[in-house]
Amino acid sequence: MASSSSSSPPAPAFSSQSLKYNVFLSFRGEDTRKTFVDHLYTALEQQGIYTYKDDETLHRGELIGPSLMKAIEESQIAVIIFSENYADSSWCLDELACIMKCKDTKGHIVMPIFYGVDPSEVRKQKQKYGEALAKHELENKRKVESWRKALVDASNISGWEPKHIANGHESKVIKEIVETISQSLQPVTSSANENLIGIAARIQRLKLELQTGSGDVRMIGIWGVGGGGKTTLASSIYDEICRQFDGCCFVENIREESGRYGLEKLQEKILCGVLKQKEVQGIGRVEEGRQMIKDRLCHKMVLIVLDDVNQLDQLKALAGSHDWFGEGSRIIITTRDEHLLTAHKVDVIHNIILLNNDEAMKLFHKLSLQDYSPKEDYERLSKDVVSYAGGLPLALAVLGPFLCDKDTGEWMSALARLKEIPNDDIVGKLKISFDGLTEVEKDLFLDIACFFRRERKDRVMEILDACGLYPIIGVKVLIQKALITISNGRFDMHDLVQEMGHHIVRGEHPNNPEKHSRIWKEEDVLKISAMDATMELKNIKALQIGLNWLPKKEQDLPLIAANMKNLRYIKWDVNHENPLLNNFPPRELRYLHLSRVLQKQLWEGCKLLPNLKIMELWSSNIIMTPDFDGLPNLERLKLYQCMYLEKIHPSIGRLERLVLLSVEACTSLKMFPPVTRLKKLETLSFHHCPQLFKPSEIQQQNMDNLGRSNLPGLECCFQGLSLCQNKIGLQFILNMQELGFLTKLELSNCGLGDEDIGSDVWELANLQVLNLDGNKFSRLNFGLFGLPRLKWLNLSWCQELVEVSELPPSISILTMDYCYSLRSFGDISNCKWLWKVSHAGGYNVNPLDGEILLHSMLQAIDIEHHFVDFALAHQIPKGFVGRCFMGKTFTWRFPTEYRKPSGASIKSHSDKFTLHLPNDWYNEFCGLLIRVVANSGILDIDIIIKQEPDNREYVFKNWRFDKQPEPEYDGKVKTYVGYVPFSSLRRITSLNSSYNIISFHIHKMYWTSFTAELVPRRSKDDLLQITQVATNCSEFWNNGQTFEIQQDLGSSIKISWGRWKNI
Repeated sequence: MASSSSSSPPAPAFSSQSLKYNVFLSFRGEDTRKTFVDHLYTALEQQGIYTYKDDETLHRGELIGPSLMKAIEESQIAVIIFSENYADSSWCLDELACIMKCKDTKGHIVMPIFYGVDPSEVRKQKQKYGEALAKHELENKRKVESWRKALVDASNISGWEPKHIANGHESKVIKEIVETISQSLQPVTSSANENLIGIAARIQRLKLELQTGSGDVRMIGIWGVGGGGKTTLASSIYDEICRQFDGCCFVENIREESGRYGLEKLQEKILCGVLKQKEVQGIGRVEEGRQMIKDRLCHKMVLIVLDDVNQLDQLKALAGSHDWFGEGSRIIITTRDEHLLTAHKVDVIHNIILLNNDEAMKLFHKLSLQDYSPKEDYERLSKDVVSYAGGLPLALAVLGPFLCDKDTGEWMSALARLKEIPNDDIVGKLKISFDGLTEVEKDLFLDIACFFRRERKDRVMEILDACGLYPIIGVKVLIQKALITISNGRFDMHDLVQEMGHHIVRGEHPNNPEKHSRIWKEEDVLKISAMDATMELKNIKALQIGLNWLPKKEQDLPLIAANMKNLRYIKWDVNHENPLLNNFPPRELRYLHLSRVLQKQLWEGCKLLPNLKIMELWSSNIIMTPDFDGLPNLERLKLYQCMYLEKIHPSIGRLERLVLLSVEACTSLKMFPPVTRLKKLETLSFHHCPQLFKPSEIQQQNMDNLGRSNLPGLECCFQGLSLCQNKIGLQFILNMQELGFLTKLELSNCGLGDEDIGSDVWELANLQVLNLDGNKFSRLNFGLFGLPRLKWLNLSWCQELVEVSELPPSISILTMDYCYSLRSFGDISNCKWLWKVSHAGGYNVNPLDGEILLHSMLQAIDIEHHFVDFALAHQIPKGFVGRCFMGKTFTWRFPTEYRKPSGASIKSHSDKFTLHLPNDWYNEFCGLLIRVVANSGILDIDIIIKQEPDNREYVFKNWRFDKQPEPEYDGKVKTYVGYVPFSSLRRITSLNSSYNIISFHIHKMYWTSFTAELVPRRSKDDLLQITQVATNCSEFWNNGQTFEIQQDLGSSIKISWGRWKNI
């Protein structure tokens, strides 16, 4: 081939709408029509390559000029046969000019063949070419200039010289040319592909992350649930951009292919595909293939798709490092396992977007209607199918063709069957991820699928850990394999993934629950309860029974449950009179939840449950807890709404492994025994136990016990927790410093007052959470307490509280809602980690004090990099914010719909504002400050930062406080101030300078004024001080999320700011 001094520029993908031919042949008829070109055309047609040759393709009556030019534009490849008299024809030269224009503007491929002429003769326009151009110049000099340029450009492209190939044997030359053309042809993407609903938007989003214009090497991982469209997206983007690269290869189904043929074969496929060779010799071992790929491709700009990767070794063998490939290369990896992508250090992880409801309906219509007419109730039944599929393209692709020729009754029957017996094709595809789990991870997934979907993560993690399933690492694996998600602090998963889990447990024996590993469905419980009480049920590991599942006549279930020797989990929520555990020796039991137990005693004497770690008693009729001596490994004990419970068995004091003790709403509880060995206790919680703290029931004998105990704070009888004349108050926690692990103490709604608090009570060196809400304090001076690590303090609903002073410097979150008498919260200037304060529902605090408090929080060291959440039951003027930062205001709004109770103008609807960021926002500003004044309602605002094309220019002005003062509102209004730091968003999202829009959505609030401001970065001196002083940013303690951040599956970031969020 002739040498090349130029290459084709990047080109867009071809679509079926713009391309009609694979190849266009440009030639001088009298030179080659009946010889070389005829043979070449025949060979191309025999290979199925659709070729335009004017005497074969041009229809009678068509104008030659326009038809030829249109054919050129509609061809992927133009083959130019430069022959001796080619330049004599102005038609040929016009074709050539059009071909080169399409190459430059549309990226068409050009392949020259120098038939009987030397490339230099064409390039330098010598001999016949020079003579021909000289003649043409006499007629049209301007046109000849464009022809000369086209000749030069075309001759610089690498092509063929038949006389120098295969000793001039034309048949061999033509065979080589056809092979090259065949390899160069790329699949034609169809913009009208009826089945690829929504693909265009997804391709556009992926293009932004690929950044094909940049010269660096980028690896992009496409990750998501099985059947979610990962391969389809990768294939679509490959077809669209592959012609922009020197070489490309799509390696399909690596999970199966590597197991079947070995990684060496896949390495050969990459090299053959990129280098356009039939075979590659010399790969005997994977390591040899690694080295060969690196050596042969390190200077080539390549596009490689590695589809369905499931092992890290596959990535190491096929695309081991960025430096294996030349500048501008792109490696796209599809996988169900996010861990592989993070371990391989890909540049971007692209989370696949499932179909929204409209897209799913369109796709289902395309697949199910076909040539059949719509059926009666088609729309309603279609919605049922789409709802069942949950946006999963795989499910729609399976169900659509299956239902296309069925009538209405058959549709309804199919849907009913799906709810009981999932489709094998769908389950099989989803189950691939499950099959790749370890045995303990499989157990973990099945427990979540059967029992814990939509349950709070923190509580479920405790249960799963108690069951020996190692959830901290296991849950991470399940998330990375796209089997589960965490949404709003709760476990979740796709409906069909959950259905797959249920099918794994029940599928082989749907009518024989005794063979299942888990029982949670009502019909299975009823079948179990009707079985022979002597039947051994060794397969059942977990049992969950809901309220009112069992009729009263079913009294044998406790006896039958006694034969479940391998039970590790019981959740028993049944009004049942027969004691469950009297004849029940579940030595493997790890978790026991009993609710609505009607008997007054759980079991008699001491029952050995050696592995039980969590015990929860809810809404039961028991009057005394059981003997705990048989529970040596109990770690968590929760008693909730046991309204008749009066006594706790003394053995509770010997639970040496207990880390959590929670007693809530046990309104009859009067006595609590000595607890002498709770050295590992981390959480001690009492909520609404009024009898326990009654001053009239003190007993001197308990006072004596208190003085003799090793742990005086926890050894006394709680019957003696009272005030009486010597005001012992909370003597049960005297010297609690002996409880070295205690980090959380809750004493809410216990009727405690000033006299119950003494400085010697609160020497708790590791305490982080203190909840005193609903008590009767009037003054609290925390300077007298020993709480050096306190982070979270809740004093809400202490309605007699007048003053709080000397808060611990370590405090991060302070909640004082509905403290109606509160007048002062003291000086917090030393509380440099304080980021969240809430005082809603009390109006006695001086508004100026509130402003000072907010000012102190906003000026705290390193606040630029951390969130702020502030609520005060007063109106804070908008100018206050400007006084802090003097930033650039880009929104200030009043409601557009007004009503005037008490003179206030408010709006009760959801409001949306769309705002535009200045060009320099990413480097010049450190965060976003928001202020809302509201009359009523719960704060619930979504802040969405996104990328949108926008060429308009926006003017940003500083606030002018003097020109437009904010009105003062009558009545009781609240001010909410929030700060969102961009640095935190960068750490946990893909926030970058391309984001240019911020929108605000206010929900369910009667608001009177809304302002927002970009906060400028501080000076370098301030930043240096921040680095030196704030060395431990973890001091901004955040147990829970007031600001919930989600990286949208599209190109946006959503921050939900709400007072309803729990901490």
